[in-house]
Amino acid sequence: MPPKGPDTPPTPIEDMDAQQIRARVAWLYFIGGLTQQEIADQLGLTRLRVNKTLGQLRTDGSVVVDIRLPMANCIELEKKVQARYGLEEVSVIPTLPDEAENQRAIGDAAGGVLDRLLQDGMGLGVGWGKTLTAGLKRLTPRPLPDSWVTSLMGGLTRGSGSSTFEVATGYARAISAECWYLTAPLYFPSVESREALLSHHGIRETMRRARAVDVALVSCGDMTARSLLVQTPTVSENLDGLLSAGAVGDLLGVFLDANGQPVDHPLNERVLSLTPEQLKSVRHSILASGGWYKVDIIRAILRGGYVKRLVTDENCAAGLLRDEIQTHNKSQ
Repeated sequence: MPPKGPDTPPTPIEDMDAQQIRARVAWLYFIGGLTQQEIADQLGLTRLRVNKTLGQLRTDGSVVVDIRLPMANCIELEKKVQARYGLEEVSVIPTLPDEAENQRAIGDAAGGVLDRLLQDGMGLGVGWGKTLTAGLKRLTPRPLPDSWVTSLMGGLTRGSGSSTFEVATGYARAISAECWYLTAPLYFPSVESREALLSHHGIRETMRRARAVDVALVSCGDMTARSLLVQTPTVSENLDGLLSAGAVGDLLGVFLDANGQPVDHPLNERVLSLTPEQLKSVRHSILASGGWYKVDIIRAILRGGYVKRLVTDENCAAGLLRDEIQTHNKSQ
């Protein structure tokens, strides 16, 4: 390129003062999304100068980053819910208008949390439901030959792709692990029949493994017809009694009151599952559930201290904080 003489018209970059250069670099990088090299090429600068300019812009306050993304509020809610309930980890996703899609998205996020925690040699215990089924898509398929999977609760008499057997099988296949099943109904006709079956060595061994898991992935149900458990004849026939006893929902088939305590009802005496109290001892426990209608039962579970991690949606997380504040104020 020949040298420029005195009559050579200045290029645009030569005609800019320092502030104009800074403004263009800022706009192209933070708004235009260009890389430092692309900005250097476009403005005729060296990449080093672009890098130094961006550093100055950050430190002297010339650029203020205002995050206006849905996730910004979610992150704030994560910190508040985590602090309020003393949890190890909280993951909050933006609420989706469609309930089924919201449920699927929560499950997907829970699968990501599980994927980070799960290591070879760990025992994995799972509950049931569509939310947990959705989590399978985020679990990286990989052989964990020294791991095993077990269901944490008895089953229902009909399947929908999200029964205890189907969910446990799905997770076992994803990690090429052996699977253990509680091949018995969730609720027994009587306490005596439950105790009799627990003497069976296969059921006894599965319950032992359920108590020994390193990771537990569970969901919960409310007391409305949205809950698949409430739709079953065993629960629907006892619904009035459960509500009268103060039940706000269930965790692994055990019905809890607003403070997280199991209600005094025969179904709780006849249920075959890991108890909420036993769930407390699991090293890594994840509750994946959301929707505004589940605030009461999720809050009850958190009050009971049964889980260490929560994956939920934005509206539900806000409800957990709002209701706690209201309850606290009323007690003053």
